[in-house]
Amino acid sequence: MSLHEVTQSGPCRVIAVANQKGGVGKTTTTVNLSACLAEIGHRVLVVDLDPQANATTGLGIDPFSGGVSTYDVLLQNGTMRESIVATKVKNLWVSPSTLDLAGAEIELVPAFSRERRLDAALSTVYSEFDYVFVDCPPSLGLLTVNAMAAAREVMVPIQCEYYALEGLGQLMRNIDLVRNSLNSDLEISLIVLVMYDGRTKLSAQVASEIRSYFGDKVCHQIIPRNIRLAEAPSYGAPVTVTHPRSRGALAYRELAKEVASGALARVG
Repeated sequence: MSLHEVTQSGPCRVIAVANQKGGVGKTTTTVNLSACLAEIGHRVLVVDLDPQANATTGLGIDPFSGGVSTYDVLLQNGTMRESIVATKVKNLWVSPSTLDLAGAEIELVPAFSRERRLDAALSTVYSEFDYVFVDCPPSLGLLTVNAMAAAREVMVPIQCEYYALEGLGQLMRNIDLVRNSLNSDLEISLIVLVMYDGRTKLSAQVASEIRSYFGDKVCHQIIPRNIRLAEAPSYGAPVTVTHPRSRGALAYRELAKEVASGALARVG
């Protein structure tokens, strides 16, 4: 399906998926939640702003293909429309990353309107999507600031493990800074509990602590620790494609229904 075959009917929700800690299920959540929303009929774009390009490869796109990437969009006058490619999942597209993005933090420093480059690029395609998910790098630099300047919502995956809240205070302070100086509409709308192990008391304790702190921002659906979720990226496809009946796939489908029916609905 081409990008123009179906017109988008509702407001576009632009969601930055962020957590400065690495290995917390950020990209796993971006890829699989996006796929599940696409599966139920929503038109979804994933923008990969992580130089590691895990969302790109996890959706079956070769980051070395030589096409227009998010680096080109931010720094080489490439357009967002030129960068968008279809994935194996109907209704799901990606603007891919490449390793070139690793130098973008430095190259953006002297650039004109450096914090709003992604916002300007995305504004040209908002009308064609129901959801845009921006997969942020595990840092709080200019790439993440670009994502937050473009988004209206921040989704934070938090693993149900020791030190789960480590660094979260700094992330929230950065969100406040972006809200005060660049994007007054920005707010944390979704906290997703991931890597939940029902066999341990620790997972339950961490989940309880997070719910008591963030209240109704915490999604009801919990994502379990699941080997099928860990295996899916090696196939270059979401878990709903590789193992559609696995616990991980079922959990992300339920999360997609929750996200689609609640939380914030923002016009991009």
